[in-house]
Formats: sequence, C-alpha cells, structure tokens
Amino acid sequence: MGVLFLFIPLGLFAQAKYSNEFLQIGVGARAQAMGNAVVANIADVTAGVWNPAGLAARKDFKGIELGAMHNEWFAGVGQYDYLGFTMPFAEKKRHLALSMLRFGIDNIPNTLSLYEADGTVNFDNLTTFSAADYAFLLSYAQDIPVQSGQLSIGGNIKVIHRRIGPFATSWGFGLDLGMQYRQKNWAFGLVLRDIPSTFNGWSFAFSEEEKEVLELTNNEVPINSVEVTNPSLTLGISRKFQSGKIGIRPEVDAILTTDGPRNTLVSGETLSLDPAVGLELDYQRFVFLRFGLNQFQEVPDFSGNTRLAMRPSVGLGLQFNAVQLDYAFSDSGATDNLYSHVVSLIIQLKEGE
Repeated sequence: MGVLFLFIPLGLFAQAKYSNEFLQIGVGARAQAMGNAVVANIADVTAGVWNPAGLAARKDFKGIELGAMHNEWFAGVGQYDYLGFTMPFAEKKRHLALSMLRFGIDNIPNTLSLYEADGTVNFDNLTTFSAADYAFLLSYAQDIPVQSGQLSIGGNIKVIHRRIGPFATSWGFGLDLGMQYRQKNWAFGLVLRDIPSTFNGWSFAFSEEEKEVLELTNNEVPINSVEVTNPSLTLGISRKFQSGKIGIRPEVDAILTTDGPRNTLVSGETLSLDPAVGLELDYQRFVFLRFGLNQFQEVPDFSGNTRLAMRPSVGLGLQFNAVQLDYAFSDSGATDNLYSHVVSLIIQLKEGE
C-alpha cells in the first residue's frame, strides 16, 4: 500500500511530472511497433488518440471504422485495453470519433485490515482491489481546402477517471489539438496535448481505522488534491517511398514536454525533448513489417557509469480487405527487461453494410 500511494499527489495543488502517463503508452499495435512515431502518417480510427487530424486524412475510405486493442504489461500484471469508433458526417469532409482506454492492475491485496486489534494476523480479513486509469476521448476532424496539398485539423475533448479501489478517485478534463499536412509522398504532423493544462481532482475515502494503520506503518494519509498535467508538443515528419510492390515509410517524431527536467535525450530546466523513430515496410499493402525506437534514456550500469538505453519494438501486420490485424512486441521499459505483447484489430464498414 505504501508503494501504491507514492503515485498519489499529497499536496493541495501539485504539478505531477508523469500525471496521466498511461495515455503515452500508445494505442494500436501498428503505432507501438513503430515506436509511437506516427503523428504525421496516422490515418485510421486510432488517430483519435494519436493525432485527431488524422481522422480526416484518408481519401480512399470514408466509411465507419471500429478499433480494438489488448496489451499485456509487466508479464501480464497490467492490462491495457482500447476501443474506438469513427464515422464521417454526411459531406465526408468531417469526422467524429470516440475512444475509450483502460489501464489497470487487478487483484491487488489490501492489507489495511490484515491485523486484528490485538496485533495478530488474520488472513481471513485479506481482500483485493483494482487500480485503474480510464480515458474517454471525443474527437472531431475536418479537411481544409488548400491548393498545394492536403491539410486536416482536429481536436479532442478528453475525460479522465482514475480509481484506486474504494480508497481514491480522480476526475480530470483536458483538450488536445492536432494538424496534418500531406504533399505528394511527404506527411507532417503536429499535436498539442493538454491545452492549457489538464487538471485531475483527487478525493480520498479512508475509515478512521485505515488512517490509523497508515500512520502506524509510516505512510502519509493522503488529502484531497489537484494534479496538473502540463502541455506538451509533438512534431512528426514522414515520407513514403515506393519500389515496385514494396513500400517504405519512415517517420521521426520529437516530443517536447514542459514540466521540467526528464530523463530524456535532451533535458532542460523547463523543456525536455524525447525523439521517436519508426519504420514500416509493406508488400502490396497486404503484409507489413515494422520497427521502432523510442524512450532514449541515460541509465547507470553496475560500474557507476551511464549508457544510452532505448526501447526497441517490432511488429507485423496483415490487411484483409476490410480487416486489419496487427501485432507488436516491445520492451516495457522496465529495468528487468519485461516485454509487452500487443494485439489490435481494425474493421472497416463501408456505406450500406
């Protein structure tokens, strides 16, 4: 329990460096296999999470899309799931999307009531609870007529709900804005997240007996608080190369955070820069092979020196007419090299189906 509450803000008003960080894990096996470097080229239902402007970027399909993902984290301890839906308006230039995400750890032992009044241990008192983060995103996107290329803009209204068993609940609200510009084989993307900031209000419900146990075990009793997520900016550039039946699409993204120093490739007093690189190969747009690198960090080794570490990822994809099936395999970023398996599915429903 003490470890768990380290992640809960204890002040009345706190800037949390990694607040709502579960939203940065990534939605869709394609994106995770490419190291999350997709803000410039994303153009399916998952764009509601990555870059809402991408919902209006596709010209070859204007129907309804359904998306789903399941992700196992930390050897199956954590579960990350996603459901998404997008559809066009009547004039086809505007799109609406709804995205739902859950990252949760279930069956956590609650030891607050493990001891009886006389100090004896009674395992019959042991119960379990779940700690889960939820996000609901309502997205809107539309094309903007330009002569030199294809421009689309979009935005998200997001509601965030976080719950730690019966002890703590949080509600938050935020806004994202995105843009994509495409010219021939080039694609550029920009996303502003958490504008001007995202606020999570925490409330706690402990009984007097539970508060006493927390104090006796040297844990602080949390108080109602507000957690602030600072804005961030992501820029991406991508280019498509075609050689016969083989297509190649690399992308490079740069994530700029504004909440102070982070363990990233470039870290400053206020701003930190975290790059991500992805590569997608396809054969006739049927079979896809993907690679990615992100989360570049300086980590110490046993000798006390530091080395550059990164999170590699690889994945496969298949496109069957209106069904897209993707798989990704990546390091979770933990020091003990736990790996994550990601499976996602996108189904396209054309008009009249």
